[in-house]
Amino acid sequence: MVDIAYGPDPGPRLDPSRRDTAYLQMVRRKRMYGGILLVLFVALMASGFGVAESRNAGGFLDGLRQLDDFPAEVISEAWRNRAALPGLALQFLPSLIETVNIAAVSTLIGALLASALALLSTRDLARWPRLTPLFRRMMDGMRAIPEIVIALVLIYILGGGPVPAMIAIAFHTSGALGKLFSEVAENADLKPVEGLSSVGASWFQRMWLGILPQVAPNWTSYALMRFEINIRASAILGFVGSGGIGYDLKLAMQWGQGRYDQVVAIFLLLFATIVLVDQLSDRFRNRLVKGAR
Repeated sequence: MVDIAYGPDPGPRLDPSRRDTAYLQMVRRKRMYGGILLVLFVALMASGFGVAESRNAGGFLDGLRQLDDFPAEVISEAWRNRAALPGLALQFLPSLIETVNIAAVSTLIGALLASALALLSTRDLARWPRLTPLFRRMMDGMRAIPEIVIALVLIYILGGGPVPAMIAIAFHTSGALGKLFSEVAENADLKPVEGLSSVGASWFQRMWLGILPQVAPNWTSYALMRFEINIRASAILGFVGSGGIGYDLKLAMQWGQGRYDQVVAIFLLLFATIVLVDQLSDRFRNRLVKGAR
């Protein structure tokens, strides 16, 4: 009878016991590596916590007992003045609109710049292949610098207002979306590009007609997700004087007791806005990626 696994020719056969032994050795090796990584992780966490505790002026462990004091004070004051919360929400609505506008404009500008950087840094699509590493490092640098650092520098140069926040968020968004856009473009089918190239189409025409129709749904989905993130970033930048509802929140918290109802009203406005934008963008993303139903 012919051995269908090894054929009719004579020769060495694999010992099943050796195969089981090799598998068990591989499992033990993985477990050993996992245990070493776990020990290193616990040691780093313990040492980091020790350093943080030694440098914390108030004492972290001692402060845990007072962790809920401030939230309880804010909520209790807001509950006493709960009848005024709708009026306060309307009062801060213009600031919320300004915050959403900052996020929308910065997302639009960042997405346009990210589209160009993504196409210029994608293998097999780049206009100048030798400059691909340069464009990739540019996106790395854009992602590495936090928005608040850029905003602080721009406020020093341009003064306070929404413009520094918009530029800072757009700069960071370009690097973050550029990386995601480039990964999507790398998986695009190159056959349309090759067909357009065979009839003499320019690089811009090949990208516009051959690549963008394929990547547009995913690119739009990522841009909408980034818009949600930028609303939060725009509110945070208000703390450093960039306008919007974050600046109003900063003032309310600085005044302290007596203004905590304003703090709660602003938080409720932000929460409602994020939920609304999340629901709308999620529905729009599903229509783009999966098609209308």
